[in-house]
Amino acid sequence: MRVLFQGAFYFYRKIISLLPAYATHFLPIVDTNSSSQPKHWHHWHYWQTRLPPSWVDLLLNLIWLIIGISLRLTNLTAKPPWTDEFSTLVFSLGNTFLSVPLDQAIAPDILLQPLQPNPAASIGDVIHNLVTQDNHPPLYFVLAYLWMKLFKSEGGLVSLFGARLLPALIGAASIPCTYVLARVAFRSPLVGHLAAAMIAVSPYSVFLAQEARHYSLAALWVTASLTCLVIATRHIQNRTPLPIWIALLWVGINALGVATHYFFTLTLCTEGVVLIFLAWHQLQTSSKFSLFFSPPWRHIYAVATGTFVASLIWLPIFLENRNRDNLTEWIQGSRVGLDWFSPIFQALGTWITMISLLPVESPQLLIIILSGLVMLIFFIWAVPILVRGIKVQLQQPETRIMIQLFIGVTSSAIALFFIFTYFLGIDLTRGARYNFVYFPAVIVLLGASLAVCWHPPKGIKSIGKWGVNGKKAVMLIWLMGFVSAVTVFCNLGYQKYYRPDLFVQLIQQISPVPVLIATTHKTYVHTGEMMGVAREFKLANSPQNPQFLLAHQDQNPNTSTIALENTLKKLPRPFDLWLVNFHAPVAETIQTCVISDTQSLPRVNGYEYELYHCQQS
Repeated sequence: MRVLFQGAFYFYRKIISLLPAYATHFLPIVDTNSSSQPKHWHHWHYWQTRLPPSWVDLLLNLIWLIIGISLRLTNLTAKPPWTDEFSTLVFSLGNTFLSVPLDQAIAPDILLQPLQPNPAASIGDVIHNLVTQDNHPPLYFVLAYLWMKLFKSEGGLVSLFGARLLPALIGAASIPCTYVLARVAFRSPLVGHLAAAMIAVSPYSVFLAQEARHYSLAALWVTASLTCLVIATRHIQNRTPLPIWIALLWVGINALGVATHYFFTLTLCTEGVVLIFLAWHQLQTSSKFSLFFSPPWRHIYAVATGTFVASLIWLPIFLENRNRDNLTEWIQGSRVGLDWFSPIFQALGTWITMISLLPVESPQLLIIILSGLVMLIFFIWAVPILVRGIKVQLQQPETRIMIQLFIGVTSSAIALFFIFTYFLGIDLTRGARYNFVYFPAVIVLLGASLAVCWHPPKGIKSIGKWGVNGKKAVMLIWLMGFVSAVTVFCNLGYQKYYRPDLFVQLIQQISPVPVLIATTHKTYVHTGEMMGVAREFKLANSPQNPQFLLAHQDQNPNTSTIALENTLKKLPRPFDLWLVNFHAPVAETIQTCVISDTQSLPRVNGYEYELYHCQQS
């Protein structure tokens, strides 16, 4: 770990040395003839005078892209897949979880059968299985179905590298797209590059990109849709017609966004709030209702109508998905006492990790304490600088409307999250990944604020704190992001919810006899939990050949108890029984087995277990 962070810091110094050179191109106030400037300023200035400006832009975007891809591909398969990723793998193959037998002991190969590539499966099978058994729209899964055909299987199972590579590349593609969004919004290459640099190293962005899920693609559609909103805002300001091709593109992007994730509609709601604000602002300045029938607004109405129709296609499927509430019960429930404050801290934790995340999930307590302390000091120092940058941008007539736009998107989305949480009983703050609906807006605001630090407008003093001037502040904030990204791919932050690798190691250490691993089963989520364990046994080439029991449970928990009892009667003894996430009465069922003291055994994320030794009668 020490070597990794030393390497990260060395890499940072090499990259950051280019940033002052960038200022010679975009910041004419720099005196490149001054002997006090470092040598690389003069070297860059020599080449900059011989390169077209577009080449400089392209070079810097390439640097951010290389950094972003490197961070997203490092240790890509080091973390074991978790239940949601198993959902992506199975449905993207055109397979189904329904083929896994319930209420009987099964071998690992049978449990892992849905992860085997199926040459006979078609795109129609992907869509059918998804809309009848899952609660997500199918676009990403269809793309993953086509993509994973390019990769060979791993030990007969679908390639995890191939599955995770797709979102990683999509996540990297968001870097130049963020540059375009920020540059179009503020008409400033500086803002564009700072936004691109920050999303390249954002720990939250790296977290999304390293999961075999659809959130990177959904965030990309959010970026594209916000770009269209920015263009529309410019036309509303200038009272000029919105080009038809932009309107059609906007509708298409919104349609693809909804077809990727239903929560993309929250982004659409925030855009609606911003447009209402713009309409109200125009009404205050002109007091003419006829403005709402002017060319830009007519085309915006057409975009809204087209988006509504495109979203309406998914309404019957969405309503049908409501019958599968057991898939989302983890974000539902009542609140008692201090539970009412949990969403606030959960949301705060996600906002923090969009910029900074040090090893707060390290197994060593001292590292956790030091990481938390450094993050606290960092934010005490950085937040006033960032807030000051936003305030300065709000004071500039040419940037005020865009700052208001992105603040409107961000604040509206946060308000919607808390409305769902506190009034509808759906705690969206529990899933950090759902914040993709406004994450690009946060990054653009961050880039706009840092631009003020890097190059303050005329009449504004250099922004800094504690003796750190504007440019050094930008570099330190970017360095914090870079180290935070390293933290994520080293699995010291944003750890997977499940650690089957550690659980399998524990079983191998404790159980010298045959093993039965039993869990209660309600949905394919619980199948995925056991798939993770079975996959680790298979990859380890373990001489143990454990058996698995998925004891199905509907309303009556005793159905799981009966399934466990019947299975235990059929197995030859001796064997060890591991009850994992088993939520059903078992006292009378396992009277012939002796419970083991597991208090001294380590806890394993995602796997709450009890161990019983079942000896011969």
